[in-house]
Amino acid sequence: MKRFLKLTEDGSHTLYLPEMDEHFHSIHGAIQESMHVFIANGLHRCSKSEINILEVGFGTGLNALLSLLHGQGKTIRYFSLEKYPLTEAEYSQLNYAQNDDDETQSLFLQLHQCEWEKPVQVAPGFELTKLQADLSTVDLSALPLFDLVYFDAFAPDKQPDLWTDAIFNKISAQCQTGGIITTYCAKGVIRRSLQKNGFLMQRLPGPPGKRQMLMGEKA
Repeated sequence: MKRFLKLTEDGSHTLYLPEMDEHFHSIHGAIQESMHVFIANGLHRCSKSEINILEVGFGTGLNALLSLLHGQGKTIRYFSLEKYPLTEAEYSQLNYAQNDDDETQSLFLQLHQCEWEKPVQVAPGFELTKLQADLSTVDLSALPLFDLVYFDAFAPDKQPDLWTDAIFNKISAQCQTGGIITTYCAKGVIRRSLQKNGFLMQRLPGPPGKRQMLMGEKA
């Protein structure tokens, strides 16, 4: 699948997938969307000092990078599913660390370059396990229970098979009591499905360009 580099309104990159007519991030700002949805309303809501994170869709690596940078004081084991990893030609163009030091750029590249299917200590307190897998078929029970889930799949109308009761039941079964799930999506049908599968859901203000988002806790 061809993917094209695009600049979003906050100056950070996203990728556009013509085959699905879908962007990987909000065109109103990739970094500000990820910071709002997954860091402010996910990572920063998790009070534990040691946390297991599941990310649905490694994509550009932005959520992983921001979690590494903003998870100071926490020990994070980060598990990310991605069926179609980016090529070096694609991820090397992304500008998420352009305003930071060389160390941040080095960490970002390491997130993409580290070996798949095995845990890699990317930095002190941050271990990454990338799994090239499809959420609908992967065995989550082989992984530890999750304290936090970043649900960052493509939109329900683009990838409906990943926004089903069966998927949310599968994720719920692998979450700790009190575990948090956060997503940019605010559709009522998605909120009700997550509620049906054990999450106490809230609609929260969305990132710039989007009125609402969803966050829930495992009952």
